[in-house]
Amino acid sequence: MAKGPDAFRTISEAADEVGVAQHVLRFWETKFSFIRPMKRAGGRRFYRPQDLAVLCGVRRLLHEDGYTIAGVQRLHRERGLGCLLHADSPPRKGVDGQGELAFSASAQAGGLRDRLTATLAALEEAKARLDEVLEG
Repeated sequence: MAKGPDAFRTISEAADEVGVAQHVLRFWETKFSFIRPMKRAGGRRFYRPQDLAVLCGVRRLLHEDGYTIAGVQRLHRERGLGCLLHADSPPRKGVDGQGELAFSASAQAGGLRDRLTATLAALEEAKARLDEVLEG
C-alpha cells in the first residue's frame, strides 16, 4: 500500500523519490542549513512533503543545472527558499521569479558547456600531436 502525498517519508523513501542515495541526503544536511528533516528518538529522519520539494530542487540545481554547493547556498541566501522549491518545476518566465532562476541556471550550464567543448577540443588536439610523435 502506497503512502499518501502528505505522508512523511523515511530517509530511504525520500532518497528513492529524490533519486539520490541516502548518504547524499545526510551529506546535504551538513552543507545546506535549510534541509532539516524531523528527527525522532534515536535520530530517525522523517521528511515532510515540503522537505522533498526542497530536496528535488537541490538535486536539479546540482545535478542538472550545473550549480556547485556554494552556488546553491548563495542562491538560497540571495533569493530564499522559494526559488529552491520551484527549482524542480519546468522553467516558466514571470512566475515567482522562475524566469530569472531559469535564465541564470541555463546561463551557468551554457558556460559550463562552452568550457567543456573548449577542453575537449584542446584534448583532441593534444591527442593528434601525440599520435604524430608516436607514428613518426
